Amino acid sequence: MRRRFYADFFYISKHRGSHGLKDYVTKKISKLEKYVDNPVEARVILSVEKYRNVAEINLLMAKGTTINGKEEAKEMIPAIDAVIDKIERQLKKHKEKIRNHKDSSSKGIAEGLSAVSDEGIEEEGSFKVVEVRKVVLNPMSVDDAIMRMEESNNQFIVFRDSNSENVSVVYRRDDGNYELIETAS
Repeated sequence: MRRRFYADFFYISKHRGSHGLKDYVTKKISKLEKYVDNPVEARVILSVEKYRNVAEINLLMAKGTTINGKEEAKEMIPAIDAVIDKIERQLKKHKEKIRNHKDSSSKGIAEGLSAVSDEGIEEEGSFKVVEVRKVVLNPMSVDDAIMRMEESNNQFIVFRDSNSENVSVVYRRDDGNYELIETAS
């Protein structure tokens, strides 16, 4: 199995942390692997300031995302446990956020349209593409297409006509009626 966490340890105190503490943190961090898909760099900072033991973990994720956690306790082990719990909550939240983002874009595809924002794609000439939409051609009747378009409040819908198997477009005209564009194949 490929390791997904690469940990750098920094000890800030008069006394260096024991090797057992490093193993403990490594073991705890490895339990977080289920929340990441790509290798992650973990920076672990353990410090002792008077009667406070501080554990800080900075995860450098793919695409520049960072997740930080810092906890303090009277003993180092509870501080490490607390910061690991905090990081785990943040990773769960981050993964859920990504999952919801993917679900919402696939929901748009299921309705027939998925908007992908590509700001300022320049075409030849003076025209400028400001939005790109990827379309999944779902087979449906013209009535179903109009009903889906009404539900989604889109101005048009691209679909595969279930009767003719051709790609078709229904759009709402300015007068409130609908126009059907059929392709010949």
